[in-house]
Amino acid sequence: MEKGALKKWFGQLFFGFDRQLGLIFLGLAAIGFITFLSAGENTAVRIEDEIRNFVLAFILMWLVSWIPPKWLEVAAVWVYSVGLALLLAVAAFGLIKKGARRWLNLGVVIQPSEIMKIAMPLMLAWYFQKREGVLKTWDYAIAGCLLALPVFLIARQPDLGTALLVLAAGLYVIILAGFPWRWIIPVVVVAVIGIILIISFGNTICTPEMIWPLVKEYQKHRICTLLDPSSDPLGKGFHTIQAIIAIGSGGLFGKGWQLGTQAHLEFIPEKHTDFVFAVYSEEFGLIGNIVLLGLFFALIKRGLAISASAPTLFTRLLGASITLIFFTYAFVNIGMVSGLLPVVGVPLPFISYGGTALVTLGFGAGILLSIHRHRRLVQT
Repeated sequence: MEKGALKKWFGQLFFGFDRQLGLIFLGLAAIGFITFLSAGENTAVRIEDEIRNFVLAFILMWLVSWIPPKWLEVAAVWVYSVGLALLLAVAAFGLIKKGARRWLNLGVVIQPSEIMKIAMPLMLAWYFQKREGVLKTWDYAIAGCLLALPVFLIARQPDLGTALLVLAAGLYVIILAGFPWRWIIPVVVVAVIGIILIISFGNTICTPEMIWPLVKEYQKHRICTLLDPSSDPLGKGFHTIQAIIAIGSGGLFGKGWQLGTQAHLEFIPEKHTDFVFAVYSEEFGLIGNIVLLGLFFALIKRGLAISASAPTLFTRLLGASITLIFFTYAFVNIGMVSGLLPVVGVPLPFISYGGTALVTLGFGAGILLSIHRHRRLVQT
């Protein structure tokens, strides 16, 4: 193939592809791969598995970027309905692992809750698009019901981390669709007061005699561990304490790649998945963290810019929600590892090991690229 023909073919292959977003994803993937080469040592996973996960995620991202947003709008109800049906199937006869019923065996083992991370914003964006111009108060109530059902089914598996992500994805769409701020502000005020009271009276509420209604024992332990990890340094607080030590010992420039002692002496549990940020911080230090956070900031900034210039309400709501899901992933994971939030199973986007999470993130990234690509096509 001649050089000119190859250039033309390559240009057609990536026509309309947002270069900024593509470079950001590649940057995050590079950091994730380098970190995995260190964090993945002495674990059951292989480097071939991580390469496969990244390849699948980026192929899916590229394929989804070619799907017209109109097709996504048509498929929204079907995707949501299938996801909800699978969640009900999990509740009825799902597989149980480590005390949680989260998986379904359909020839291959799948985790249906992951589908709802994309299906939820798709469904709500479709609903508000259909109601554009005639929105009433009860429309927000209907949207709340559409959101509450899958969140409830996921939370009772139990899978609090995924339930929170699905809840956040839905709430972003509802708020961006025009949910009145006079209803949001009182909730925020009550939440802030509640957090202050929990921090102020942590020693009292975490006594063995204290009974919290509607809160399971393991959830109570997570909150109490957040308030005082040293109360159980070799048990519930071990993860948090060791992660904080790793982050602090990284200093300004870090100890160097594959030279982190906390990770390689096996002090950090789940070091290649949920707690990978601790490994990265120890080896690359504050400078490395600034680079990583800068990439996440650039991702959010570019995603919101693409969403703001989208031609329809559906694409604006969907794009902004997907972008804010990336923010939620990063915020919750880094806050959890740093001891600022309770420990929940939320991966760090494109950094943590995990095939299902990477595929979900790749799909979401593809939606953003699709919105940008087809906006350009419409303008042309």
